[in-house]
This record gives sequence, C-alpha cells and structure tokens, in this order.
Amino acid sequence: MVLVYPQIVTGADLLRGIIKLDHLAPLLQRRGARSVGIVNSKMYGVRSFCKVMEKYGIHPVIGLSIRLELEDGQDILLYAYAKDDKGYSNLLKISSAMATREQETLPLKWLQAYSEGCIIICPLTDRSWDESRGNDTIEIIRKACRTVYIGISRPGSVKHIAENEIIKIAEDTGTIITAYHESRYITEEDAFAFEVATAIRSGYKLNDPARPKMDVYDAHVPEEKEILQWFSDRPEWIENMAEIMLSCDAKLPPSRTLMPAFPVPEGHTAASLLKKNCEEGLLHRLEKVSPVYYDRLKKELQVIENMGFSDYFLIVEDFMRFSKKNGILTGPGRGSSAGSLVAFSLGITDVDPIRYGLIFERFLNPGRITMPDIDIDFADNRRSEVIEYVAKKYGKAHVAQIITFGTLSPKSVARNVARVFDFSNEEMSFLSKQIQEGHSKRLEESVNKSKALQDWVAMDPVRAKWLQAAKTLEGLPRNASTHAAGVILSPIPLVETVPLQNSGDDIFLTQWAMGDVEEIGLLKMDFLGLRNLTLMDRIRSMIQYDTGKTFHFEDIPLNDSKTFELFKKGDMTGIFQFESDGMRDALRLIKPDEFSDLYAINALYRPGPMENIPLYSRRKNNKEKIEYLHPQLEPILKETAGIIVYQEQIMQIAVQIAGFTMAEADLLRRAVSKKKREVLRQEREHFVKSAVQHNFPERSASEIYDLIVKFADYGFPKSHAVAYSLISYQLAYVKANAPAYFYASLLSMATGNQEKTMEYINEIRRKGIEILPPSIQKSKYAHVVEKGSIRIGLGSIKGVTPSFYNIVKDARNSEGWKTLFDFSAAIGGTHFTEKTIIPLIKAGALDEFGKDRSVLLASIEAARNHALFVSPDGDDLLQDIIYSVAKPKYSPGGSMPRFAMLEYEREMLGFYLSEHPALEMKKKLMEPIVDLVVVPDAKERSVLQVAGMIREIKRIRTKKGEAMAFLTLQDETGELSCTIFPKQYATSNSLLQELAMVHVTGTMEKRNGQTQLIVQQVKRV
Repeated sequence: MVLVYPQIVTGADLLRGIIKLDHLAPLLQRRGARSVGIVNSKMYGVRSFCKVMEKYGIHPVIGLSIRLELEDGQDILLYAYAKDDKGYSNLLKISSAMATREQETLPLKWLQAYSEGCIIICPLTDRSWDESRGNDTIEIIRKACRTVYIGISRPGSVKHIAENEIIKIAEDTGTIITAYHESRYITEEDAFAFEVATAIRSGYKLNDPARPKMDVYDAHVPEEKEILQWFSDRPEWIENMAEIMLSCDAKLPPSRTLMPAFPVPEGHTAASLLKKNCEEGLLHRLEKVSPVYYDRLKKELQVIENMGFSDYFLIVEDFMRFSKKNGILTGPGRGSSAGSLVAFSLGITDVDPIRYGLIFERFLNPGRITMPDIDIDFADNRRSEVIEYVAKKYGKAHVAQIITFGTLSPKSVARNVARVFDFSNEEMSFLSKQIQEGHSKRLEESVNKSKALQDWVAMDPVRAKWLQAAKTLEGLPRNASTHAAGVILSPIPLVETVPLQNSGDDIFLTQWAMGDVEEIGLLKMDFLGLRNLTLMDRIRSMIQYDTGKTFHFEDIPLNDSKTFELFKKGDMTGIFQFESDGMRDALRLIKPDEFSDLYAINALYRPGPMENIPLYSRRKNNKEKIEYLHPQLEPILKETAGIIVYQEQIMQIAVQIAGFTMAEADLLRRAVSKKKREVLRQEREHFVKSAVQHNFPERSASEIYDLIVKFADYGFPKSHAVAYSLISYQLAYVKANAPAYFYASLLSMATGNQEKTMEYINEIRRKGIEILPPSIQKSKYAHVVEKGSIRIGLGSIKGVTPSFYNIVKDARNSEGWKTLFDFSAAIGGTHFTEKTIIPLIKAGALDEFGKDRSVLLASIEAARNHALFVSPDGDDLLQDIIYSVAKPKYSPGGSMPRFAMLEYEREMLGFYLSEHPALEMKKKLMEPIVDLVVVPDAKERSVLQVAGMIREIKRIRTKKGEAMAFLTLQDETGELSCTIFPKQYATSNSLLQELAMVHVTGTMEKRNGQTQLIVQQVKRV
C-alpha cells in the first residue's frame, strides 16, 4: 500500500481542525507517508503546509473544501485538488469566490468556470449529501468538471448506511470510487480537545443543552493498518486515492517581483516623470538648491531606476499628494526611508537627509536588492480615506488589506477553554492572575511555576481535562482580523496570485498573512494610523478655526527656547515618545538644548544603549572630555559626544576608515549585527585589509572594527530617530507656546479614559489654565479653547451622543435659553428625556439656568411635559404661539450636598469639575502633602503625608477580637485605600467619620499589586 492522507484540515482553519504541522509532519515521516493533502475551508495555511511537508520529504497536495450551491438551495461538500499549476490558480479563484460571498458557497456555474486543472471528489458519505445523493447530482457535477470521483469514507471501520446505494450511483454514472478519510486532529485522544475547539468557535458551552451535536467522529490521522482494516474488502479504493494524490503536481509558484505601473502622461516614462517631479519638488522645498543636492538626487534617481522602482515612488507620491490636498495629516517620515532625498523632494518625508546626515543606502541598497519599504503614518481617524483612494485609483481587484491571525496564547487559551467548561467568574479571575504571559512562553511553564495553579488543577478531574484541552489548543489561530497597516497593490488582479476574502470595509482582505504575501513578490505598503497625528490634527483645526489662519507644523522653528525648557524639565505629559518616567529622567539629566539632542536621546533610550546616557550627559555638559579611538572618527562621532549611537555612523566609519562604498558599508552593518562567529571573522579580514590598503594602521583598524561590532546591536536608524523626534518636538512646541490648544486636544483624545483624564486635568490646573464647565449653550461636542481657557465639551459627558449634540446645536439661537423650560421647548419633548437630560445636569452643563442641580433634576418631568405641550418636535412657530400662555415652574428639590455633586461630576465627566474640599484643605496645611494619584509611584515602604475626604469606612475585628478599620480616602486627584491596625485605631476611632476631612500619615505598601497606606497617624482638619 502507498500510504497517503488525502483530507487534512489543519489548525490554520480557525478551529475547524486542530492539527499542528510541527506535530503532523514528523509523525507522517515516521509512518512512511508518501503524500498528504490539505483541504481547509479557505486557503489558510497552504503555503506553510507545503513548505513543512517538503522539508520532511512528503509530497504535499493543495486542496480545498468547497460548499457547492445547488439549484434547490441545498449545498454539498466537495474536495477540490490542484492537479497542475492551472488547478492551483483556479483554487485561488474558487476560495476567493466563496469567501467574498455572504453565504460562502460556490454556485455551480462558477465551479464549471474554475474547474480546469482540478480533481473533484464528491464525498457521498458526508452528511451534506443526505438530501442530494443521486445520479442527477453526480451527472451535473461531471458535466461541470473534467475529473470527478465519488468518495466513500468508513471512519472507525463503520460503513455508511447508504454505501450500497452510493456504489450503485457510481456504477450508473461511470464514476470511479475512491476511499477518503477526513482528519481534523492527530490522535484519538485529541477528539475531546477538538470538541472543545468546536464549542469555542460556535460560542457554546459544553454543558449547554442547545449545543449542536458533534457530527465529526473518528477524525484522527489513522495508521496504515487502520486504513487497510477499514477498506479490507475494497483495496482498489485505497489504490485510487493514492493514485489521485500522486498525480497532483501543482507547486507553489516561485517568487517574482510584481511591481504595479503608475499611469504616466503621454511622452513620459516612470523614470522621466519621477525626475521631473523630484526637481520641481526640491525647488519648492528649498527655493535655492546647491549642487550637493542635485548630485545626490541624480545618484538616488539612477539607483531607483536601475532597481526598477520608479513606479513605486510615483505611487507613494500620488497618495501622499492626495492626503495633503485633503487635509489628512501625515508623518514626517518613518524608518530608513527618511534617508532618501527623492522621498523628501516628492513630499513623502519632511526630513532633509543632507541637513541631518542621513544615508540613502541604509534605505535602498543596490548591493542588496529587496522591495522598497516606505512606511507612512497618517492621522489614525483618516487613514481609511487614503486606502479607499488607492483602491479606487488602481481598482478594487488590485488592492487588498492584509489579514492577521489572533492565536490562542497561554492566557487566551486558558480563558477560552475555561469559558466553554462554564467555570465561575472567580475561577476565571484566578486563572488570569496565575498565567503571566510575559514570563512564560507556554501554558505548561505557567503551571510548572505556580504551586497554586497545580493544586487547583489537582483538586478536580474536570480541571485536569481543562488543562489537557488547553495545552492541545494552545498556539492555534483563533480568529482573523485586518492587519493594522499592511496594504498590497498588484499590477494584475490579486486573485491571480493570492486568495481573497471580504473584510468589514469595501476593500478585500488577503487570506494569507504578511510573510506569505511578501514571499509571493507583491508590493506591500504600510499605511499606519498614528494617534499622535490625530492629536496634532485636532490642534491644527482648533487654531485655524479660532484664528482664521492656516497652521503649518513644518514651519515651527527648531530652536524655540520655551520648547527646550519643557524638555529640560521633563514636562512631557502628552508628548510622543518622551512620556515615560525613564525618558523624563534622561531629559533632566542630559538637558537638551538643540534638536540633535532629542533624536540622540530617542536613539539611546533603549535596552543596551541607555547605559551610555550618563556618559552622553557628562560629555555634552562639559563634565567629561570626549575621547576618540582615532582622530578620523571625530567628524563622525562629534554630534553624539564620541559615542556610536546610529547605524549610519557605523556605515560612515566603514567608508572613512576602510574606503567602503556606502552600499558595502550597509552590508557590513547588517552582517556584523547578526553576531555569527564565522561572518564576524570574514568581515574583520575584509575591513582590516581594506583599511590597510587605504593607508590605515592595521592595529587601529582592528580596534575600530571591534568598536563597530560592539555597537552594531546598539545602533539605531538615525533617519527614524530624526523623523519621529520631529513629531515630538512639534507637539512640545504647541504645549509650550499654545498650551490651551494642546491640552484641549489632549483631553478630547482621552475621553472615556478616566485615569488619563484626571492626570491631564490636574496638570492643566497646576499650569494655571482655567477649565470652564460644560455649557449647554456654549460647549462644542469636543473640548475647545475659549479666551485662553478650556471649555469642556458635551461629548465628554457620559451618555451624550453625537446625534443628541447635533439636536442641541441646531436648536441654539442668538438669544440663548434662560430656563430649563426654554431648553426643553427648543429641542422638543421627543428629545428631552431623563436619559438625555440627567447626565447634563449631573455634569453641571445646565448650571447657567441659575438653579441648584437638585431642583433641575426634580424639574425634568415638568419641563418635559411643558415641551410636549408647547413643542413636541421643537417646532418654533407653534412654540411662539403657545409659550405666552404657558408659565411653567420649577419643582422643589432642595440643595444638592457637596459630596453628591462631586460624585456626580466624576461619574459623568471622569473628574471633579468643582473644587474638591481636599484642595482647599491642602492649601491650609503647611506640610508637604502628596496627591493620592501619585502615591502608587512612590518608593515602597516610604512614609507619606496625604489629605482628603473619608469616602467609606469598613470597621472589622481581628481574630484576637481587636478593632481595626479600612478607609477609602479621596482627594481631587483620586482615591486611596488606607488600613488602620488596632493600635492606631484605638487612638483615632473617634476621628473616623464618613465625609470627614483628615490629614493622614502612613507607610506606602503594595499587596497583590494594589497600593495601600498603612496608617500611622490621623488628624482632623
């Protein structure tokens, strides 16, 4: 017998199978299998399947499970295999056709169109054929397809009840019968894990009586003796299957460069148009262009043309031009592409590579031909517009976003399996705490490291089954989504090279992930959404709206003293890349006073290079002399205080010392960074020999090579550091020179994030910028600047939707509303409801009506009735006629307590709008009081003084019967848990009352990740 496995459904098929290739391939190799076929429901995992099987010497067959749509509305299962390259091409189309239809089935006429080069097996023992099993159906398929077989399966040696009928159909239609067996898991013991996977995929729990019954049994990978036993009376069926598999000779096509052509005007080639656009763009950028720029431009254009990438640059320039024309903010550059003068001239980047000493060969090296890679950052709220433009310009069939697969990580698989086991919330929480993905790569490691988890599993056999199932499913793809950045563009319809499927947008999604797509040779472009560009866009729009002048970030001077003061102080809240505590410490230490310091710090602040931050600081601030290994290194390393910081410096050293070309220097940089001993030895010989040939001492050359090797891992792309530091500087400039606009935009971006909102509000108040309350008559939806102050937007109030805001905005008039009843009549009784109005009152947005918030809350019903009477739908004409007759009155509601008012504000806005009593108390206290929000950042076991309002008290007794208490203390920045042990409780009990204002001294501790203060002393204030 020739052992083949014709129907393998792998784990790539999103839990429809749980077979892992690294387990399957060695098993089949040991069994002596000659061939194996993949039949996933999409083309997921096909490329890796083929490569792994070939590695183990097993002939891979590319197949697909098809749901064929019949005229009566039924759909039946077929297996399609690529017999040759034409069949492979058609499988791409068939998979795409199904995956882009709502029902994910294939109409018969489409099967007929795409069946050339394919072998079709009709598995008549499959349940989907129960209603369609007959001569007519087979005849229809035989007419549509050239090569058709009937498949019979006997899982577990059990014959199908209709097997004799199927044999008769085969005889009547003249169709050959083949054995088949679909495998969805490897061993029989994996059957339960597959059942769990099916429950996860379908959203059912194992104990749910409504859960569909499993219709897949004995779907393991059988041994040869099992197959022989199952079909002992029909060995010819087994032979037919082997013959089919071995006849399939389709292979993955070799990689080829598929560069799209940019549509150029008549009389131009892509190269000539690129040259023209570059020269015009450079003049626009610099006005006066020196010969250095023209020489560099000429060299770059020649390399680009020789490598065949002129079209690529024109494509990128085109969608960048579209972005700028439509006011879509783009980043100044990203990665090594900022080293290209062509990119700068075309407006793709905003970094002048000659001014900053950036190297083109770091981006595009003629000695290392790879597809160019220009990653573009867009404001994340408008990125989709650019992708839609590209799809429209080049055609929907030529553009797709790239798929990405979410896998069952240790914590994810533990929780997903626990969910279908119907574990309690407490058990789920326990598992989440015990499984720390950052510390363990596999679930088994987490279990081995946690005694508590081991004990928990040992307590119940069900938990042991949970663990076994979770370990089996770990690492499998769980779901598919759209890659955050990747977009592919093809000169031919994409379906010719890659299978497609629908996405949530109107743009196709590839069925293969980024690595597979790039291997084919398709052009991949990264359209990245950068949140900080959206922040800058908000700032720009606000300034332009208020001043009537266009604000250009690129015109900001790079030597602003106010901006550098912020950097020196580490005042970096909201500043891209510089917000972390460590980065702030580095800024305070280095005290940057020019732009070059910022991108140096950016490059240094990473594991490894950050060891040089103190040295950089001492040398920059003239506290230590700069020393160079050799005088010729000084021009290269002077800007970074004698330290190799950038990859470009390594390249410059190779050019200066060893006489390398920039292309050779880039290859050296890449080679030594891999740290392979033999490569390092070869490169040392090459470098030293070349240096000696250029009259450089051999010993010095060897020492410099050692220096290069030492810093090869540390070097950071200077082009990326410069470009991204430009975004940071521009944000800091606005923060220093137009802080209200900066903070208003920052607050709008933080809507919904209470912790960040509180942090920003506290900083705004410390800066002395007034925060104006939300106003039903003055507020916009987002926060805005109003005469130097920040007006809170209505959109920040919990429950206020954009549609409701638009109703309010449309109802506003020049006279304004003087009462709640005016407002209710203006928007109409239909829209004036408790759901819409209570949040506004609680947030203080209706305070301008001059009534206590309790009164306003009590009067909602009266105001609504008034609106329904006067103006049900906000009809102004009817309102004017009736209003003079109706004289509505407020309902009595008393006065809202201060504490309740504060709580409502925090509930609705995420922060305290009114002055918290704790703030007033802190002003009176002469001692240094720590804000509660920063207590978690203090050194553990440090003694702190805090002050605030007692929000909650919980008194308990210890096992010894002694009284103690837990407090929740609140100030204007947040809340803190405080523990008062019996000794301190005895002296302070009389002071502990809810809403009391207290001054507390205590020791900061962290238990189970939670911060608390162990109270030493309590004083009433």
